[in-house]
Amino acid sequence: MSLPFLERRAVRFRPLAERRNKVSFPRDAVSPDQPPRPLPPGSVPIIRETAARMRAARAAGRPVICAFGAHTIKNGLGPVLIRLIEDGWVTHLATNGAGIIHDWELAFQGQTSEDVRENVGRGEFGTWEETGRLINLGLLVGAYRSLGYGESIGSLIEQQGLDIPSADELGEAAARFREDAEKAAAAIELLSACREFGVAPGRLAVAHPFKGYSAQAAAFRLGVPFTGHPMIGHDIIYTHPLATGAAIGRAAMRDFLAYAWAVSRMEDGVYLSVGSAVMSPMIFEKSLSMAQNLALQQGKAIANYFILVVDIAESSWDWQKHGEPPATDPAYYLRYCKSFSRMGGTMRYLAADNRDFFPWLLGALRGA
Repeated sequence: MSLPFLERRAVRFRPLAERRNKVSFPRDAVSPDQPPRPLPPGSVPIIRETAARMRAARAAGRPVICAFGAHTIKNGLGPVLIRLIEDGWVTHLATNGAGIIHDWELAFQGQTSEDVRENVGRGEFGTWEETGRLINLGLLVGAYRSLGYGESIGSLIEQQGLDIPSADELGEAAARFREDAEKAAAAIELLSACREFGVAPGRLAVAHPFKGYSAQAAAFRLGVPFTGHPMIGHDIIYTHPLATGAAIGRAAMRDFLAYAWAVSRMEDGVYLSVGSAVMSPMIFEKSLSMAQNLALQQGKAIANYFILVVDIAESSWDWQKHGEPPATDPAYYLRYCKSFSRMGGTMRYLAADNRDFFPWLLGALRGA
């Protein structure tokens, strides 16, 4: 028996320009050149240690991966992330599906972050035409072009639009399913979406007047991996009928494996996990396990790396001294600490607002 499902095509979508937003650029953007706010004295040594580890990793050609939750983007830190990759301190950025969306909305209209309570009550939360249509279309095109999730949207922003293949090109790609089944499937999905939603072939220009604030666009321009790690149902783009599970999964799987490849090189590297309670620890532990599996087959092991976990909550448990707490202690259920404490290497935990942490880290890297 098949399950009943909600028909999204009957949902009414409104223009994104009609939405009231809490975050606006340039007002809320954090400049990488502005002095950071004061931090508690105990926080500074951890940041300086992290900066020293990052300098050593980059000098040795090892990766520095920065995974972050969506609030890093909502809090206006895109310009600071851009400076970190421009200066070569960070070699890989990773975020969840909401981080991808906020970065795109800021590039597209200079605003993001709607009032969830107010809009759910009106049946309007997440039902915004441009966000749903353009991001989903970007993922469909990106999946056909063999791009990852973050790369697809970074390309959309940086290149100010999409190049929609013709029906003939997509039909020919679909017919070559024996040579490239993945490409054929992606071609069929894109062709079907274009026909159903009236998307014409050729250049679809989409202005992004605030793209200078977009970390995704900067990463695409600089050739720095920016991977997206969504969960279906978590993000507002899934309310739109253009959302295609196969294309989303194809792009997200590519990004997961690209991220896992970066983790496989973590020996003498650095991993920053900032404000991500679930996504970052979950993808890291699976990636590290796969990487160890492959390394051990070659008589090697990944053992020497540094992990800094940053979140706003104070920790009542000293993870460095005492390891993992018992299940009777509430600290045991801090997923972002518990998971990373099991990963080996050296872990530090810092309780700080990301609006303070990133500027302090950038200053420490500069030798301030």
